[in-house]
Amino acid sequence: MKQNETMLNIHTNNDTIELSNTMIDEIGDNHISTSEDTPMRADAFAISDAEKEAQIETHFRSIMEIMGLDLTDDSLQGTPKRVAKMYIQEIFSGLNPANKPSVALFDNKYKYNEMLIEKNISFYSNCEHHFVPIIGKAHVAYISNGKVIGLSKLNRLVQYFAKRPQVQERLTVQIGKELQKIMETDDIAVIIDAKHLCVASRGVEDDTSSTVTAFYGGKFAEGKTKEEFLRLVELKTEF
Repeated sequence: MKQNETMLNIHTNNDTIELSNTMIDEIGDNHISTSEDTPMRADAFAISDAEKEAQIETHFRSIMEIMGLDLTDDSLQGTPKRVAKMYIQEIFSGLNPANKPSVALFDNKYKYNEMLIEKNISFYSNCEHHFVPIIGKAHVAYISNGKVIGLSKLNRLVQYFAKRPQVQERLTVQIGKELQKIMETDDIAVIIDAKHLCVASRGVEDDTSSTVTAFYGGKFAEGKTKEEFLRLVELKTEF
């Protein structure tokens, strides 16, 4: 440890890990996830959304003032309130389990037993290391185990897990495992292709690269099924 380096204890998957400031910076700059679950405090919902918005408004106002911005300006005076509302009601609404979409399953009466793929699901998330956008597309597939799900629910589940501070690897796993639980089958696949503005707009400032992550469960982990899935995802389907 470097001289005068401070240490911080973080909790992940019921373990306590001691990290130095240097290690914390490396985790952020290298976009490393420390937990499969979104790190949340036990008292995360001890206060209402309205109270959270009021506190965020106050703190964001202080941030703007520290940066030297004139909050009496017509364009800026409403910004703290707008940011607070945006955080709680929009871009981080997926933190609240109350916003989780309800999902109904239906009997697979058409006896369709091949894979079903919902391609090019657009989503916006935010990097938990720098709180800047992640913009991408998700491709989600399943093979029915006797039940089917409404197509729009696949989109809504992607959006739900995306609307929180995220790491792309965690987002991919969360979508895959949630669908396995809902549909009572391991036969789930998820691919996410996304651009991270924390890479494009800061740091290395590379705005041409994208990040691809994948989740393969059950039959999708087998070579033949995986190859078919990847081939169909690449199929041109513009209309």
